[in-house]
Amino acid sequence: MPGSLRGTRLAAALVSVLMLFVTVAACGSSGSADAGSAKPGASDRTWPVTITHKYGSTTIKAEPRRIVTVGLTDQDSVLALGKVPVGTTEWLGGYKGAIGPWAAGKAAGAATPTVLKDTGTGPQTEKIAALRPDLILAVYGGLTKAQYTTLSKFAPVVAQPKEYNDYGVPWQKQTEIIGKALGLESKATSLVSGVQADIKAAAAKHPAFAKASAVTATPYEGIFVFGSQDPRSRVLTDLGFTLPADLDKVIGDEFGANISKERTDLLDTGAIVWIVSDTAKDEAKLHKDALYADLKVARQNREVFIKETSDYGNAVSFVTVLSLPYMLDRLVPQLAAAVDGDPATKVPAPTA
Repeated sequence: MPGSLRGTRLAAALVSVLMLFVTVAACGSSGSADAGSAKPGASDRTWPVTITHKYGSTTIKAEPRRIVTVGLTDQDSVLALGKVPVGTTEWLGGYKGAIGPWAAGKAAGAATPTVLKDTGTGPQTEKIAALRPDLILAVYGGLTKAQYTTLSKFAPVVAQPKEYNDYGVPWQKQTEIIGKALGLESKATSLVSGVQADIKAAAAKHPAFAKASAVTATPYEGIFVFGSQDPRSRVLTDLGFTLPADLDKVIGDEFGANISKERTDLLDTGAIVWIVSDTAKDEAKLHKDALYADLKVARQNREVFIKETSDYGNAVSFVTVLSLPYMLDRLVPQLAAAVDGDPATKVPAPTA
């Protein structure tokens, strides 16, 4: 996750970036006529608009035309709302423009966004400045106060909401915040309602979900379990599943954490979703662990294994208004097989 800039290096970098920003600004801006600019659309509000977040509030004075997404999945909400960012931040998949296959059609006909990377020291500030943004979105993210202050020199910045953990904003709230920032609140509300209806329909079709517990985990440096504020966990609870009672007590106020061998019991749920690098190898390795192999969830074939580097795996981690329908088409049948009450049922691989 992004780190913070420190000491004199921050000061020097800031001076350099400010000089760069002045230079590119002096070259002029053609607004929405620039290649890759967000297309102007009908706004359903009068500007300016003010949005509160972890570091206070940000006022956006006019309809944004050059949007940069620093939040790791924020591009999906922007695309769903009919605009194309000039810059996106790469997280998973290595996709062109950092746009996953579930969202690619939304960018058709527009210039491919410039892809920014987070190398562990925070957003690529100079590259962001060079894109001449008029809005920087960092909703699904973990900006530090220093990073927020630096980016705010170039454009209004909407940071992560304060009422959730960093990287813990629900997809519904993410979509609504970005809809408000773009002046498209009504459309955002409609999009959220549509996907929520799909989730409710899936839950109604599979009443066994509401009678089972579930958890999402990954074999990272032992076993890493995702807590209730992680978007992946919220998908399970939205479908009707309950999470282990002690989950957040063990994890604390983070989106997830590694658990000790003594808390392997947290995995003994009605179904477990494993996000793994290699489905066959990781399943075999897990089943060699005597503690895990003895759990009912393992003995009764209630495991869903998802390859993290696949498009499906990336969609599972994205959890956005655009990736959710793509994910649900694959995940729901697997969860249904896991909780069908028959230990002989092997959870199938997704059909597409």
